[in-house]
Amino acid sequence: MIKNRDFIIVGLQALDSRIGSNCINIAHEIARNNRVLYVNYPLDRLTKIREKNDPLIQKRNRINKGEEPELVQVSENMWNLYPKTTLESISQLPFDGLFDFVNKINNKRFAREIKKAIKTLNFSNYFIFNDSDMFRSFYLKELLQPELYIYYTRDNLIAVDFWKKQGIRIEAALMAKADLVVANSTYLADHARQFNTHSYYVGQGCDVSLFDKKLINEVPADIAKIKRPIIGYIGALFSLRLDIDVLVHMAKNRPEWQIVLVGPEDEAFKSSELHNISNVYFLGSKKMEELPSYLNQFDVALNPQKLNEVTIGNYPRKIDEYLAMGKPTVATRTKAMEVFENHTYLADTKEDYLVMIEKALSENTPEKEKDREVFAKSHTWENNVKEIYDKMLKLMQQP
Repeated sequence: MIKNRDFIIVGLQALDSRIGSNCINIAHEIARNNRVLYVNYPLDRLTKIREKNDPLIQKRNRINKGEEPELVQVSENMWNLYPKTTLESISQLPFDGLFDFVNKINNKRFAREIKKAIKTLNFSNYFIFNDSDMFRSFYLKELLQPELYIYYTRDNLIAVDFWKKQGIRIEAALMAKADLVVANSTYLADHARQFNTHSYYVGQGCDVSLFDKKLINEVPADIAKIKRPIIGYIGALFSLRLDIDVLVHMAKNRPEWQIVLVGPEDEAFKSSELHNISNVYFLGSKKMEELPSYLNQFDVALNPQKLNEVTIGNYPRKIDEYLAMGKPTVATRTKAMEVFENHTYLADTKEDYLVMIEKALSENTPEKEKDREVFAKSHTWENNVKEIYDKMLKLMQQP
């Protein structure tokens, strides 16, 4: 345990982000026993132009003009900084030398704003925890001189086109100079270890408090009319991450199964032949608090993940949610899924999915359900942060 210390947290998502973030959950957990300065990313020039009508961008602009405070206390031990600066838009610059020159300028602008908050809050001997912000925070170790600079990798970002041009080179260099690299999947930890021997898998936190069968007292009307067995998926239906062919194969070869998909669709899903198969149901987007009621109706839960550079190292948080409600779960075998292999059914092919779902349906028992629930509920943010602390303390204790 680390207590009564100062942490500066930077990352890819602002504290007022519309979507959840590992980093935000980690920050709140760290703030239970330490002071935390959560630094929102600064705006860049292109974002200010392209997204000028977004209320969140408009708020940043008001702060930059001094119309709203840039440093806000959000809890007893946590403050949120909106940096009053604008960075140059450089992610797609093709020339390494030019990128590095302008990126150093960006980092100096960013660091100057953080230094003001450090002085205001009287932070000292602080740690920097960087959630995958490889460009804007590349030079913060040199510019802010923390006791430890920790880089957190939770997605294989360099497989995404936006990051590829400069990210492959920059992230490797940042991992190499970080004091410590922590990852939420074994795949990403192995990747980081190529550049830094102090790279570790620290698990993943997940708030599964909503996913509790005891809290559910009704069946949503749109799923109540669907006959059993229900084989279901909850989450974004994006073809970059999910294998449409697996779902088509499953629906066509087992017409007695009802394939229920809950979540928003991308264009590939909207135009797929799944919409023409009678035992496939698209129920659309639901509010977060509604999802457990849908999951509760599943006989088997799915994660038919597509294997590619983007998905191969990702920790699938939805698996914890599925297991927290005791659901038999069938998913694509990946390096990250090794953590779950004793509690799920893993498939390598679309044919495997049929075999594994049949097995999941036939083998389920109350005892197995309870075992899954206990396992999922061990993946707390508290345990996740304890693992990060453990790696920090071991590093600091080295001679």
